[in-house]
Amino acid sequence: MLILGIETSCDETAAALVADGKVVLSNVIATQLDLLKKFGGVVPEIAARRHTELIGYVIKEAVDSAGKTLADVEAIAVTSKQGLIGCLLVGVAAAKSLSYSLRVPLIGVHHIEGHIFANLLSNPQIPMPHICLTVSGGHTMLVYVQDYCQYELLGSTLDDAAGEAFDKIAKFLGLGFPGGPAIDNLSIHGSRKAFNFPRPLLRANTLDFSFSGLKTSVINAFKKRIANNEVLPLEDIAASFQEAIVDVLVSKTLRAASQRKVSAVSVTGGVSANRRLREVSLDTCQQVGIEVFFPELSLCTDNAAMIAAAGYARLRQGEAANLSLNVLPTALLEV
Repeated sequence: MLILGIETSCDETAAALVADGKVVLSNVIATQLDLLKKFGGVVPEIAARRHTELIGYVIKEAVDSAGKTLADVEAIAVTSKQGLIGCLLVGVAAAKSLSYSLRVPLIGVHHIEGHIFANLLSNPQIPMPHICLTVSGGHTMLVYVQDYCQYELLGSTLDDAAGEAFDKIAKFLGLGFPGGPAIDNLSIHGSRKAFNFPRPLLRANTLDFSFSGLKTSVINAFKKRIANNEVLPLEDIAASFQEAIVDVLVSKTLRAASQRKVSAVSVTGGVSANRRLREVSLDTCQQVGIEVFFPELSLCTDNAAMIAAAGYARLRQGEAANLSLNVLPTALLEV
């Protein structure tokens, strides 16, 4: 079955064609990086307008680059849950129009479920059940993946997401946007032990996360150096800050795996591309005999291939929407 996936939950306008939920024939992503750099982050209204400008071209490119036509499409999957409301509306409107005109099924997909399937696209051998850490600019959560489309949310961030913390600290340090890659690159040249930044909730009896206190600690350390006319070791600050986040993410993921007695974990979302997170996850999981899986880099950030794959799984379970499909920007991940 050939499914067209559409993703517009935040700042990426994306469309993809995926066959049988596992073979990616095309995966087109139009970024808004030029706008993001100009404004220092995502501006929801501007992002939605850009989606409106790009969505038709992106869908056409996804179909054409796969060597297919719209007549070949057998279902439409679209992100309808979790995201910026104006951005979601653009994708859902396009998906409804195509579903109606092509007379094919329409499937609404939760954005986080899409990220879970991004890893399954790259690593179809991931065993069930497993623990999935989804970590991005908008989300940091631990999910117990019992089986396909069966989830239990174990923990999430109480304030800033990890990717959001990266962006805010990078902006504060004058490193630009997006912050994750900037800090990752700068950290290569710094000492991870130069600053003993806090690991929020690391020892607390919870699988929830909190990064706002860590962010404040980094800002205070920076200001203290300024006040004392000391040299500002940006590389050391970046490396120590990144290490604190990675420590928390990996430790909590392994704690969840131990509690649920699973043999595998997956890490997905934009921050899963972080080199230090991958390195520490691989080393630590190997030490305790747990397999760890990451998506290929092209599937880490928001994309439509993951939405098509999740839509295929939902459709196989007999789930489909109708033209009354609405967006639910704060919907929880369904079990």
